[in-house]
Amino acid sequence: HVDQIQDVKPNAQGCEVCLRTGGWWVNLRLCLTCGRVGCCDDSPGKHATQHFHETGHPVIQLGIEGGEDLWCYVD
Repeated sequence: HVDQIQDVKPNAQGCEVCLRTGGWWVNLRLCLTCGRVGCCDDSPGKHATQHFHETGHPVIQLGIEGGEDLWCYVD
């Protein structure tokens, strides 16, 4: 699914849903298709995984700073 990776910038400096709802996160994940920032599965909201299920965007970057590891929900 590397063909779906775009050169994106984070849309926020924290989980977008948690920031709106007053939630909290453990670690952040950056969608490499659209730039959405969500929280990891160790966080109560699991918003990065929720974003994948809603959009089908498969590849995330672990963390929002450049040069970090990638994860594909499909492979």
